[in-house]
Amino acid sequence: MKWGKAGVLAALVGLMTVTAACGGADGRTSGSAAPAGTTPSGQAAAPQQEELTIKHKLGETKVKKHPQKVVVFDYGVLDSLDKLGIEVTGVPQANLPPYLARYKDSKYKNVGSLTEPDFEKVNALKPDLIVISGRQQTAYEELKKIAPTIFLGVDTTRYMASYTENAQTIGRIFGKETAVEAELKTVDDTIKKLSDKVKASGKNALILLANEGNISAYGAGSRFGIIHDVFGFKPVDDKIEVSTHGQPVSFEYVVEKNPDYLFVVDRGAAVGGESSAKKTVENELVKKTKAYQNGTIVYLDPNYWYLSGGGLISVAEMVKEVEKSVK
Repeated sequence: MKWGKAGVLAALVGLMTVTAACGGADGRTSGSAAPAGTTPSGQAAAPQQEELTIKHKLGETKVKKHPQKVVVFDYGVLDSLDKLGIEVTGVPQANLPPYLARYKDSKYKNVGSLTEPDFEKVNALKPDLIVISGRQQTAYEELKKIAPTIFLGVDTTRYMASYTENAQTIGRIFGKETAVEAELKTVDDTIKKLSDKVKASGKNALILLANEGNISAYGAGSRFGIIHDVFGFKPVDDKIEVSTHGQPVSFEYVVEKNPDYLFVVDRGAAVGGESSAKKTVENELVKKTKAYQNGTIVYLDPNYWYLSGGGLISVAEMVKEVEKSVK
């Protein structure tokens, strides 16, 4: 059968009509797959969060990068997050160091104390990540049931290596690797200058924690041992027992050891009690020591040394504080 021009035109129009009827409103054929990276409605699909495996003192934990809801039980970690401009959701608000006082604001949820996490409040926040340290390690099993939980406390037997690893872990999780490395380099450079100066002086030191009229001593490898292990002061006594609460000592002991430098941490001031370290330490016995007579009794800021050590801010301030005291 021969087709005229009019017949051919009519057939083409009919074919186009059938094709349009089989397609969707956007011109796709019914039942066809959405383009890659979109949902069936044509909207862009949410990118899948990258997952990291974080190895820490208490095990291995899978953590998604860039967690949005973060609960922090360690003030050193909070200090680092603050320095990096990373927001948190919940913190223990009692005994916050003054320089971190903004976290008392109601926008941040109070999740218990440093030693007693409030599991109900933490669970209600539905966090993406929980960060703990030594004071909360007994609560680890309970907390990890709520959300991925990692331990980022500083190992004082290898202070700078541990501090560096913790900072780098934070950098990896939150995509702040470059900023972390810059902060670490600044601290390392300052420590190198301080250490060279201290070692050249050949001076020794004794570290004391003053607490309600009592004193305890700390040596190398202790929570304040960075003064010996990293900054370079010789221990006046290399047999001091390594203990969380220090080795109880008398003022006669201080006089007997007669240190060149006496570094004092005031626990009372750190936990909201009376600041009495100077009154306690500078008695008639201690006035006989070289440290007193040479004006080298140094009262360290307990907010950095006792409450939030191990942070990007606190460690930098600890170095500066000791550097200023060296004569």
